[in-house]
Amino acid sequence: MKEFEVRPAPDDPRLSVTVAGIDHEGKPIETSVVTERPLTLFLNAREIVTMMTIGDRPDLLAVGYLLNQNMLRRDDVITAIEHDDEIETVVVRTRRQTDFEEKLKKKIQTSGCAQGTIFGDLMEEFDKVALNPDARIRTSWLYQLTRKINTEPSLYLKAGAIHGCVLCQEDRPLVYMEDVGRHNAVDKIAGYMFLNGIAPGDKIFYTTGRLTSEMVIKTVKMGIPILMSRSGFTAWGVDLARRAGLTLIGRARGKRFVALSGTERIIFDADMARVEDEDRKFARKGSLV
Repeated sequence: MKEFEVRPAPDDPRLSVTVAGIDHEGKPIETSVVTERPLTLFLNAREIVTMMTIGDRPDLLAVGYLLNQNMLRRDDVITAIEHDDEIETVVVRTRRQTDFEEKLKKKIQTSGCAQGTIFGDLMEEFDKVALNPDARIRTSWLYQLTRKINTEPSLYLKAGAIHGCVLCQEDRPLVYMEDVGRHNAVDKIAGYMFLNGIAPGDKIFYTTGRLTSEMVIKTVKMGIPILMSRSGFTAWGVDLARRAGLTLIGRARGKRFVALSGTERIIFDADMARVEDEDRKFARKGSLV
């Protein structure tokens, strides 16, 4: 795959609107704000959930959500994905009869924004996932990735109030998705990987949000061995990463980062004298959370 095979679309008029207001001095201003709209997901003939989303790539979001909630198996055959923008629905149809009722009984609320959820049976398979022990991340790749991702035109840089997730390989960002909830952005990437047959064993996952239990579980479930973020950690997120053998890197800003799990995968090869500090404009803008 080429660099930024999928990238944000900050100029898409459907994804943000201009709103009038005043600033801290009482002066009139106009500013961009991201859209937020409901999308109701059906699996075959059954309604599953209504998600709040910016509205792009509903097919990827739907498939990724179902995968990450264990409602789709990796060997399932999707026969159709039908999206109706007017009535704000997306329907995923499969050849196999699904057992979604049992999954819904096991739903657990998590710390993710915008109604992020996991299911109890995710933990039953968590310990069965074997992440690639030979995967590596060079610090030279890490610094290149953060620079490329943080300077790529995005809805965040245009309007803020949004999360981003990026699937990477070595020093190349491959698939960059944004949404109002970081779990939505994760699910879009999971859907893209499934529909395009992308192998996870040599990939790196970058997220703009906190490294919570939900983020760790979803990354492990996708089979990606390395997870990194500009933001910080939760204790359960760290515990789960260690339990799964996931490399967990946070607070990655400028020359700094902290690794709390899977440190054996990190190769320190960067010439620190040549690594640039984070752009001050970007640092003032915020931490992308």
